[in-house]
Amino acid sequence: MNPTVDTLKDVLARVQHEVAKVIIGQDDVIRKALVAIFTGNHALLEGVPGIAKTLLVRTLARTLGCEFSRIQFTPDLMPADIIGTNV
Repeated sequence: MNPTVDTLKDVLARVQHEVAKVIIGQDDVIRKALVAIFTGNHALLEGVPGIAKTLLVRTLARTLGCEFSRIQFTPDLMPADIIGTNV
């Protein structure tokens, strides 16, 4: 197999293993989040309070050496409130 593909597989496996130490029993969610990150796409995490959505993203950011910030959405929040311009 291609060395680059093997390296990427190793990196993904290591990241998934490290995140799984904090987020227990959510391997599918971790895998899908990593797919979104490594393909340069966006993902919307939805769910009831208390299912570790924020913890998952914070842990992924820490594991990958990225910054983390959180926006608390409310019904009246507009895109301009976040990015500073109307879309």
